[in-house]
Amino acid sequence: MFLDRDGTINVDVDYLSSPEGVEFIPGSIDAIRELNALGVNVFVITNQSGIARGLLTESDMHAVHGAMHAAMQRHGARIDDFFFCPHHPDAVVEQYRKRCACRKPAPGMLLEAAAKYEINLQASFMIGDKFVDMQAGKAAGTVCIQVCTGYGTAERAAAEGTRDYIADDLFGAVQIVKSIIHQRRQSYE
Repeated sequence: MFLDRDGTINVDVDYLSSPEGVEFIPGSIDAIRELNALGVNVFVITNQSGIARGLLTESDMHAVHGAMHAAMQRHGARIDDFFFCPHHPDAVVEQYRKRCACRKPAPGMLLEAAAKYEINLQASFMIGDKFVDMQAGKAAGTVCIQVCTGYGTAERAAAEGTRDYIADDLFGAVQIVKSIIHQRRQSYE
């Protein structure tokens, strides 16, 4: 399971740079806990151009991820790993100024996670609020579910024809995933 971060798991506050700013979208921790109960690995796939723009550092971002990880643990949920892209073609911080294969809509982060964890991408899912999430998921060969939190409602029309499903939020998306997994398991029995 590949999840976008801002606007999907947590409220998108534009360039989240401190653990104190993490606010989970209602139901998102429950959704991740349900995925864990299914035995599904959960990976966050996030563009973090604020690093390239000089608005936060990689250390700031890791602190945010640490806070998210701790909150998940307190609620019996788990994110297995975080993958991020700090690049942007118009970066202020020179070391991050480039066109890369990891920045969504490119599938680089999903491909990196698949290689690291030996993941079958065709059996995987990408959930996110933005059109770029759907594009990255499709390019990697995953089933794509757009959520209407974050930018999801504003980008709903743009993602038409790219996404496979749409849900109100991450919890609703996980219910779709559970149904698909159940159908797949029945077909193997």
